Parts: sequence; C-alpha cells; structure tokens
Amino acid sequence: MKDTEQTEFFVQHLTECQGRLFGYIYSMLGEHSRAMDVVQETNLVLWRKKDEFRSGAPFMPWALAIARFQVLAHVRDQGRDKCLLDSELVAALSEETEQQVDELETMRTALRKCMSDLPREKKGLLQLRYYHSMPIAEIADSMGRNVNAVKVALLRLRRGLADCMHRRMLEG
Repeated sequence: MKDTEQTEFFVQHLTECQGRLFGYIYSMLGEHSRAMDVVQETNLVLWRKKDEFRSGAPFMPWALAIARFQVLAHVRDQGRDKCLLDSELVAALSEETEQQVDELETMRTALRKCMSDLPREKKGLLQLRYYHSMPIAEIADSMGRNVNAVKVALLRLRRGLADCMHRRMLEG
C-alpha cells in the first residue's frame, strides 16, 4: 500500500472510532473534560505510532490498548489531585470495557445489515424516531396516521430488528 493510501486508511479508521474511544475512556474516568483530554492524547499517540499499525489487523483493539495506557498515564499524572480511580481499578475496568466494545461492534454490524434489509418506508420511520428524535405524535401527523398505529409499527420494527440481529450474531 502506498504511503498516501496507508495514511488515508489510517485516518478513516481513526475517525470512525472516535465515539467508541471517547465512550471507553469516559467509562473509566467519569468526567467529560478529562475524557476529552485523554482522547486527544490518545489520538496524538495513535498518529505517532501509525507506522506500527499493520494493515489488515483490527484497528479498534489496537486503539483501545493505546487508550488504556493513556488513561493509566493520566491517572498516574493526576495522582496528586483528586482522582476518581486508581491504576488497578482502571486496568480491571479496561478489560471489561474492551470486551463490551467488541460486543457492541458485533451488534452494530448486525444492526447495519438488518437495517439494510428493511424497506425504505420502515427505515424512514426508524430514522425519524431514533436518529432525528422526533416525537411519535409528530411522526404520526407527518405520515397521516394515528399515534397508536405509529407506536405499534415501531414496536414491531424493534422486535423484528432484535430477532434479525440475534440471528445474524449467531451466524457469526
């Protein structure tokens, strides 16, 4: 892979994982501003070590390992100040959180596949409710349906998606 392609590949992966990195770091630090600082430090370390990342290897576990070390360094450096966690607790939490991130990624992948199978109208209904956070009454008005019909449709869609996700996750 050329240097430019390698850099673009790296930046794409780094960009895609920002939300998960923040959630992982925040779950261990419990404070938004501290988590944001550690995410930025983690991004800098990831960028500096980008040449160490092997193309084709899973990006997220590598990024989480670096984030774990950054959290530990932050906790160590903040030891003089009031700190929410000690290093041993951070290490224990990081293992549990990394497992959960893997599970969430598996669920996200299954959900994306299940969503792609839905007809446009049903996908649109879910997007209005959960992506745009539109109240059910507004959705009903915009679709010319009553509120109960929209509630039932959303309930059926959620159940169908849950069943689909379960099947896809079992399939691997």
